[in-house]
Amino acid sequence: MKALRIASAAVAVVGLGIAVYLTIVHYTGSSPVCAISHGCETVQSSRYSELAGVPVAVLGLLGYVGILITLLCDTETARTATALLALVGVAFSAWLTYTEIALIDAICIWCVASAICMTVLTVLSVVRMMAAPPPAVPAAG
Repeated sequence: MKALRIASAAVAVVGLGIAVYLTIVHYTGSSPVCAISHGCETVQSSRYSELAGVPVAVLGLLGYVGILITLLCDTETARTATALLALVGVAFSAWLTYTEIALIDAICIWCVASAICMTVLTVLSVVRMMAAPPPAVPAAG
């Protein structure tokens, strides 16, 4: 159980690093380092890089911070919150990946790396939640 929590924290820190980098790129107006010819820049400058005026990178940053906060405790509520945040994150990542492929016609390796982090976090958090012993039920009396 503790190993799953540590692994989750490590993956969340990697994801947070990616989100911080992309947030800095967004607000400085610079181009992200990209191994794919202009793919990251194309994605970062697309209209899909913001949601309701908020950069997607900031949403990722908040998601990873939220996951890290929930990993501070090992209660049923915290495990459930971690899994919920990860599930929302992986669903959002899936939508963003679809958007990159179908609508933008460009792939950002940073976005793919973040989606992989969120997928791994989802698996780890669901396994951690399912492996936890059930809460004690008070005896009737």
